[in-house]
Amino acid sequence: MSKILIRGASILGGEARDVLIDGTVVERVGPGIGTSIDAGDATVVEAEGQILLPGLVDLHTHLREPGREDSETVLTGTRAAAVGGFTAVHAMANTFPVADTAGVVEQVWRLGRESGYCDVQPVGAVTVGLEGKQLAELGAMHDSAAGVRVFSDDGKCVDDAVIMRRALEYVKAFDGVVAQHAQEPRLTEGAQMNEGIVSSELGLGGWPAVAEESIIARDVLLAAHVGSRVHICHLSTAGSVEIVRWAKSKGWNVTAEVTPHHLLLTDELVRTYNPVYKVNPPLRTEADVLALREALADGTIDCVATDHAPHPHEDKDCEWAAAAMGMVGLETALSVVQQTMVDTGLIDWAGVADRMSVRPAQIGRLAGHGRPVSAGEPANLTLVDPAYRGVVDPAGFASRSRNTPYQGRELPGRVTHTFLRGRATVVDGNLA
Repeated sequence: MSKILIRGASILGGEARDVLIDGTVVERVGPGIGTSIDAGDATVVEAEGQILLPGLVDLHTHLREPGREDSETVLTGTRAAAVGGFTAVHAMANTFPVADTAGVVEQVWRLGRESGYCDVQPVGAVTVGLEGKQLAELGAMHDSAAGVRVFSDDGKCVDDAVIMRRALEYVKAFDGVVAQHAQEPRLTEGAQMNEGIVSSELGLGGWPAVAEESIIARDVLLAAHVGSRVHICHLSTAGSVEIVRWAKSKGWNVTAEVTPHHLLLTDELVRTYNPVYKVNPPLRTEADVLALREALADGTIDCVATDHAPHPHEDKDCEWAAAAMGMVGLETALSVVQQTMVDTGLIDWAGVADRMSVRPAQIGRLAGHGRPVSAGEPANLTLVDPAYRGVVDPAGFASRSRNTPYQGRELPGRVTHTFLRGRATVVDGNLA
């Protein structure tokens, strides 16, 4: 590979520096590298005014392949990830067939390697067929070429306490983690949106906060009892924040994520009856949104995860009750975090690097990602123009699906370049 010189970038929002990439690693970081003999034949990227971050890592991506290639494929999903600044994503297990065997997770892992746009780390199912009745081949998936460390029945809750305990005990043997979709199924039968004032006025079935919070409370207690790791997917309520904060105060090995859409959007949008706002867990209240932002800022919530959930047009362009739940999010995640967290002064760009790269890589035990921007480290990097302002147009998405809640909204920031082990996957905002 030829050398690449990133000139004048602000590393994690600090002082401007030059960064020289040689092959797959960062060779040098410092002022004035562009005038040195080391950078003589390098391709130059002028980055004055831009922020250089470690490549983003998503703990929660639905790539849909195998089985729902009409929604997304590993190739289109990783292209969308690269455009959004991601160099690694964790692919959730609710595919067809379910990723509950070594064979399926290896298939997804190999498709990711073939795509070349970002690393794909498969997430294994906790139970066979996501049915919550029998543990899946957790050990075999971990021992496979995919090296699975994260297990989740996302889309469904592991609601059986005995099954959840057994899963936590099993993954402890190889430092794995169970990522729980916290939704008590009996409390959410027929639910269409957040239970509250808006659901009462619209006459839609309510998804109460306690359905999430009760599962989280149970699971942090189970994790403490077993001495294992539990991760809470797409945490969405102020009450959930308090439970996680309490668990962490006990020193228990509990982590949690929040989605960009739960940092910005509220259940008031459901008044439009536009199914693009239908998601699980549902959009909550303004008070919940503010609590989530504060929790992400103070570290109670460890990271941002997109829950990128692509759906074909026909699954969203229908009446509310029949519509599928989910939103695409890879290509807009960083912009939403800039708007809700950076531009509001809640965190700085170093905080963004921590919440969107360092911590998710640590939770997923993903080597080579979430590393410092310094000499000798893998050149997994994202370059962002924070001054950019643009209106979201899903027609230009790299994702196969278009179900974004941000269509027509102006969002700040744009990923200009993404580098995967020194190779540019995005150049000037376009796929390389």
